[in-house]
Amino acid sequence: MWGIIISIIMAIVIGIIGDAIAGGDMPGGIIGSMIAGFIGAWVGAYLFGSFGPVVGNFAVIPAIIGTALFIFLLGLISRLLRRAA
Repeated sequence: MWGIIISIIMAIVIGIIGDAIAGGDMPGGIIGSMIAGFIGAWVGAYLFGSFGPVVGNFAVIPAIIGTALFIFLLGLISRLLRRAA
């Protein structure tokens, strides 16, 4: 039970940090940050492997980098779609 709670909290924190690094405005508030944190952790682990400290089953450094990359790409796609419409 505590593992799930810690994972959710870490996803939220990683999502907020990734959003601050990417300079985007992640929609959805805390839920959006949590989703971006989970997706970014998966992307970061896939691209960079697992290194650095691990908290709540997240390798923190690749998760933050992956989240920032995910939010940056999401913002880029959003701007392109707005321009096309």
